[in-house]
Amino acid sequence: MDNKPSQDFPQTNEENQGETAEPRPNLVTSWMERLAHLGLGELSLRIGTNITVVIMVAAVVWLLQQGKLAGGATVSAASDLAPIPTQPAVQLPAVVAFSPAGIPRQAQLHTIIPSRPRIDVIPYTVQSGDSLFKIADNYGLKPTTILFGNYASLKDSPDLLAPGQVLNILPVDGTYYQWLGSESLTAVASTFGVDPETIIDYPGNHLDPDTIGDLTHPNIPAGTWLVIPGGTRPFTSWTAPSTLVRENPSVRVWGPGVCTGINIVQVGYGTFVFPTVEHWLSGTDYRPDLNHYGVDFAGSMGNAIYAVDAGTVVYAGWNTWGYGNMIMLDHGNGYQSLYGHLSQINVQCNQNVGQGDVIGLMGSTGNSTGPHLHFEISYNGAHINPHVIFDITSP
Repeated sequence: MDNKPSQDFPQTNEENQGETAEPRPNLVTSWMERLAHLGLGELSLRIGTNITVVIMVAAVVWLLQQGKLAGGATVSAASDLAPIPTQPAVQLPAVVAFSPAGIPRQAQLHTIIPSRPRIDVIPYTVQSGDSLFKIADNYGLKPTTILFGNYASLKDSPDLLAPGQVLNILPVDGTYYQWLGSESLTAVASTFGVDPETIIDYPGNHLDPDTIGDLTHPNIPAGTWLVIPGGTRPFTSWTAPSTLVRENPSVRVWGPGVCTGINIVQVGYGTFVFPTVEHWLSGTDYRPDLNHYGVDFAGSMGNAIYAVDAGTVVYAGWNTWGYGNMIMLDHGNGYQSLYGHLSQINVQCNQNVGQGDVIGLMGSTGNSTGPHLHFEISYNGAHINPHVIFDITSP
């Protein structure tokens, strides 16, 4: 029996010891060798490097989007289990307010300059549609201050206001006085109901207490206009007399429209109808405190004007006191009625008229800022509030 090992069995490790086995090339190495044999090795290396860079950059971007890098890196399991120390809350000042848009800007971009009181008199040109009340309200003054500051043009009469007039607008309520040059400051102050110091100390008057001297003969140049804060005075009489002096008809105190030679007048009923179709006011109301003893009825140019009661025409024509075309009726029973600013006069002196007769048309003549009827009524020489007689709608 042959004791040789069978050729079918592999040799033992002992038999192979001392021999080194050649490593088998992997797939990448094989491809690289083949590309090198073809002369494409360097090009392939560059392409591979670029692809690797692109892949790494894409990976980094993806990780950043997932919050895993740059401050959002995922902590390890051990870190997840470790307690996170807490910081004490920081108290922010109460003046800082937060909003989704961020912290608001607290600084002001513009400098706010506080308004300072006016101390000087300024001019104002009357516009169409103005009234004494509107002008006074616009400047924060009383209507009387407008009258007291403009006696030369208004003569204490709201009805003398006319477009184009240039008015003095005082800085404070009070009166306006032009120094004559020889009067006593003490006496002037007393006339307007104030102390001399009120006039001296007002900064707009530019008076120096150290150089003004004796108050009975103060060093104030003649012609100086003085603002008198809080000053007041009685109104001057500007309205026409409520009765005619028939004993002396040559006294033409009313202007060219006064009637003469009137001895007998027609007696009215003692009751009254509205003098115009409109029963509401558009201008100045009955204000004795403003020396306005009538009412201003609203209306349109050319509206009919009616006699409020039967009577006799004692004035028909132009009036130089601001009424423009004016009519006055004597009703023979102590009542007299006056109609001003007419565009047309339909009656003549000494004419008898009946209650409700058309005596003229509404207009805007004389000192007027728009069509209206200035109406007055008196009894035995005393003015009567037309609201007592008529149910008038005030402005």
